[in-house]
Order: sequence, then C-alpha cells, then structure tokens
Amino acid sequence: MEGLRALSGRTPLRTKLITAFLALVIVTLAAISVTTVVVLRSYLTTRYDTVVEQAFDHISSAPYGAFGGNPPGYAIPIEGLPNGFAGIQLDGSPLKPDPNYPGISGFGNQRAPAVPSVPATQSWATANAGQLVTVGSVSGPDVWRVITTPFPFNSQSGTLVVAYDLGPINAEIRRLVTVELIMGAAIVVVLAAVTVGVVRSNLRPLDDIEMTAGQIAKGHLNHRIPERDPRTEIGSLGHSLNAMLAQIETAFHEREKSEQAAHDSEERMRRFIADASHELRTPLTTIRGFAEYYRQRGGLSGTDNGDSLATAGSPAGLGPDDIDRIMQRLESEAARMGLLVEDLLQLARLDQQRPLDLAPVDLLSLALDAVQDARMVAPDRPVDLVVGRSAAFIVEGDEQRLRQVIGNLVSNAITHTPAGTPVRVKLAAGTMVPPVPARSTADAAGEEVPAVVLDVEDDGPGMTAEQSRRVFERFYRADAARNRASGGTGLGLAIVAGLVAAHGGTVSVKSAPGEGADFQVKLPLSPDAHFGEDDFDEDDADEDHVDEDHVDENDVDEAAEQ
Repeated sequence: MEGLRALSGRTPLRTKLITAFLALVIVTLAAISVTTVVVLRSYLTTRYDTVVEQAFDHISSAPYGAFGGNPPGYAIPIEGLPNGFAGIQLDGSPLKPDPNYPGISGFGNQRAPAVPSVPATQSWATANAGQLVTVGSVSGPDVWRVITTPFPFNSQSGTLVVAYDLGPINAEIRRLVTVELIMGAAIVVVLAAVTVGVVRSNLRPLDDIEMTAGQIAKGHLNHRIPERDPRTEIGSLGHSLNAMLAQIETAFHEREKSEQAAHDSEERMRRFIADASHELRTPLTTIRGFAEYYRQRGGLSGTDNGDSLATAGSPAGLGPDDIDRIMQRLESEAARMGLLVEDLLQLARLDQQRPLDLAPVDLLSLALDAVQDARMVAPDRPVDLVVGRSAAFIVEGDEQRLRQVIGNLVSNAITHTPAGTPVRVKLAAGTMVPPVPARSTADAAGEEVPAVVLDVEDDGPGMTAEQSRRVFERFYRADAARNRASGGTGLGLAIVAGLVAAHGGTVSVKSAPGEGADFQVKLPLSPDAHFGEDDFDEDDADEDHVDEDHVDENDVDEAAEQ
C-alpha cells in the first residue's frame, strides 16, 4: 500500500488521468463483450435446445420408425438440426457414427464425424433422464448438448440419446470475440490518442501556472497567468492566483519601499544628528570661547564692590565695553541656539503627528500680517500682496501653525535674496488633489477639490533642479560652505512642508537659476467658504490666467490695524 501511494505521488497528473480513463474504457468494453457473448450463446443454445427437445419427444414416442430399421449403437443425423443426431446406445457400448447411412444434415449430406461421450450405464441415463446435459466428445475438442432416457432394445438395456454439436456455436462465439478484441483494441488506441490530446489541451493552463511560478521564483513579480473564463475551474483558479500574485507583488514592493524608507530614514537621521550637532556646536563653541576669554583675562579688575565695573581698566582685566560685547555675543548665540532647539522641537512634534488645534482660518488675514511684518523688517524692499477674486480664503487649520508657514516662506524669500529684491505674496482660488494620507472616501479616487492657492514669489538668483528637489529637507542649504551670516537654521522650509502636510495640503517650488523662486502652498478650502458667481474655474489655478487685484501698502496697514 505504501509503495502504491509512493508511486501515485511520483506519477504526473496527466498520466493518472489518461491511465484512469483508458482503464475505465477497457473495463467497459470488456463488460460489454462478455455480456454480448453470454447473451448470444444463451440465445443460440436456447434455440437449438428447443429443437433437440422436440426431436427427443418425437423419437421417444416412435423410436423404431424414427431410426428406419437401423441397428442400435449408431448415431443417425437429425433433419433440421445441424450437427445433430439420435441413436440408441446399448450398455457398455458407446455410440459411433453410422458408416453407411448418409443421414440428413443442415450443412449437406455428411456422416456425423464424431459422437458425444455419453456414459453407457443405466444409472447415468436414469439420473439425467429427460434433461439437457453438456458433455464432451469421444474424439476431438467438440462439446455436445445431449438429452437421454433409458430405452430397452430387444431385451437389452439401452439408452436413447439425442444430441447436437456446440462446435458451430462456439465457432460463432470465437469469431465474435475476435471481432470484439480487434474493435476494442482499435477503440482503445483511438481514445488514447484523443485523450492525450484533450488532457494536454486542458492541462496547458497548469503549464502556464507552472511557468508563471518559475518566472516569479526568478524575481519577475510582474508575470501573470493568462486570464480565462472565470466560470471554469481553471479560469477561476487563474483569477484567484493572479489576485494573490498582485497582493504578493504589492506586499513585496511595499516591503522594498519600507526597507528603502527605513534606510533613507536612517541616513536622514544620521545626517540630522550630524547637522544638529554641528548647528548646536557652533553657538556652544562661541559661548565657551568667550567664557575662556573672560577667564584668561582675569575677569573684572579692582575691588569686590559693584562700583568696580565703572572704574576697571587695568591691562589684565576687562572693561565695561568688553563685558558688554561679550554679553551681547553670548545673548546672540544663546538666542540662536534657542531658536534651533525650538525648530527641532517643532519637527519632533510633527513627526509624532500631534493633533492640531483646528478652526476656520482666514488666510487673507494671515497674508496681510505677514506682508506687514516683512515691510517692517525689510523697509528697503518692495513686498506686495496680490489677491485673486474669491468670496473667502477660509481653510480648516491651526492659525498659529499656518501663520508660521506664511512667515517662514516670506522670511526665506527675504533672507536668501539680495537687498531690494521684490517679493510677492499671492492668494487665489484653485483646485488640488489631496495627498494620499489626507484623502477621504469622497476623493479617494484622486478627484480634485476646491483649494486656496498661496504663492510666495521672489526675483532672486533662483535655484538649480537639485536644489529645488532638496530644498524641503532638514538642514539642507544651498550654501555648501555653511555660511551662517544670514542667521538661518536650515529647518524653516522643512517645518513648512511638515505643517502643510499636517493640514492635508501640498507645497512645491518652481525655480530656475536667474529666474527667482515660487513657493506654492495649496490647502483644501473650508466647507464654510463659497465662491461667488465670478469665481475662478479650473484655469484660475494657473497664475498666468488669474485676474489679480493688487493690495497697496495703505491697504495692508489698514488691515493690520484692524
């Protein structure tokens, strides 16, 4: 049994199917052949048995007339019964063919070539009297059907025997069996060829599945099984496997992305730590240097009372002017370090995805405040506010964080452009496709939603494509020499990107060397804001088609006072 199971486990499926089908066909043909032979033999035998019984009844009622005066012991042919005969067999003397009587046979005038081997005893004749019995032949392979009865002849014990040879029937059966074997073999051969073709054709999808599995094992995850009618088993299996392969490919790519993201995150973390250490080390080095300078100069000279500050001045001590300069530098570096720490804390909060204090916010008011502040900080450069036509620029957001976004963008434009370079803050109505993490069920398919578009433009030196791509990275600066004369921390734009993303918006930059920079922020419009009849359509988001209203300095001042 274990050997059969092992053999079955090693046998291919197509071989099993073909073998099982052909075995079923062979068994069916054999059953049909056996049934046909049995039925035909029974039919022929029954027909001749009826003739024999009729002849027996006739002869047993008038035996002497039936034999025509022939002596007992001889087999006399019977008319109407091929290979049949009748005779009286004396005890101890078996029948033999009559050498003189031509007889009558259905196959022509022929003497009986052989006789049945009937026991020449009264006991056997008495035991089988009137019954059809199958016996062998005295000579040869023939088989006979006989019916006997005790029959005395001239005061001698004898047996009346009526019989016929089964040889012709057996010959017909043998011819039928031969024909059935030939036809059965031909049928099996033809069905075997057809079955092989059908099985190969129907199992070809399994070959496709095997080939696809091999390609996937080699790393080609985009391979799929050819689609077939899903109402079939193979089609349904292929559809299910393709769905599974799609999920596997997605999971694999997600894993690759996750691994790459983890690697990139680790790289960014190392760079972040290195940059943060560098940024913090600079003010700390300055503070420590002035402290050592103070200690090496001996500190304050003179007496211990407070008036010594006003009269100090020995060569080894520090005068009031020196103390003021040192304190100013210490205060400046401490403020710079405090600003860096605040920015780092802000980024840490964004990374932790802390909830924002959301409420309706008017971006126009925030833009007016930012422009007013910029004009106060840089009175020598033009800072304009350009507002597109819209009923309201209301978004759901955290007012302080959004104020920080606009302030950082304006401050970045002022800081990284030469003095006198114009800066423009634009507000317009438009549309946007929410980023994936911020999409709701309504816009999950990537549908556009109404948005407020904020642009901060400058006419400065611009940036290269590489600089534009990395400008929102933490601690990234286009100045490779790390010049800190401008006082920036390199985190302002990273904070802008994080805050905009937290509000479900997008931020981008368009710039080219010598063509200035345009930082664009898109935030979803609040449901409470509605555009008027003259609002912008989809083309309004393109700044080349916006019908803009400029806000002069007096308008900004009035808005700031309000």
